[in-house]
Amino acid sequence: MSGTRAFPIVIAAPSGAGKTSLAQELVRRHEHVVFSISVTTRAPRTGERDGVDYYFVPEAEFTRLAESGELVEWAVVHGCRYGTLGSEVTRALDAGQTVVLDIDLQGARQVRQRLPEAVLTFVLPPTGTELIRRLESRATESAAERAVRLNTAASELTAVNEFDYVVVNDDFETAVATLEAIITAESCRSSRLGGLGQAAADMAAELRQTVQRSH
Repeated sequence: MSGTRAFPIVIAAPSGAGKTSLAQELVRRHEHVVFSISVTTRAPRTGERDGVDYYFVPEAEFTRLAESGELVEWAVVHGCRYGTLGSEVTRALDAGQTVVLDIDLQGARQVRQRLPEAVLTFVLPPTGTELIRRLESRATESAAERAVRLNTAASELTAVNEFDYVVVNDDFETAVATLEAIITAESCRSSRLGGLGQAAADMAAELRQTVQRSH
């Protein structure tokens, strides 16, 4: 066999469910798992670096990227635009790497259409109460902004059945291990194994030849 064909894995979740922390830990632990760096029109937060955390671009440049078809997905999230560059995904896949797309529900739906080989994973908080606690403890938004995020989360939760896998982020280590198991399982999917049919046929021929020689 010629090996497993690389694939993108989408990790989506309501704000506060912990998807970004999980994605970052997954990438940190595995050399073959890499981020697709998103493009956004929002301003950098404290500590964020252009070209590392996001590509921060003005509205006009984002519009150009979207209209030219250079984005495999994009969405408006809390008043700012976010998108994934097709070139980022292709470069990683060509290098045999599993590409992590840390995106929202709108983006995940577009990826499903544009990249049917992608694996869609939805991260759930253990309870609604815990999601509220996590958002409040971040202290990065006003009460009005948190209300917007909670309303958005309520809508996103109804789409959970559109995803291939669900990971409940109650215990962080368990959630990371579940994501690792998903990647391992998908790497063994027969449709991703190059040359599988020929390899199986060659094995079968070898077995038949052995049987024939024994008679």
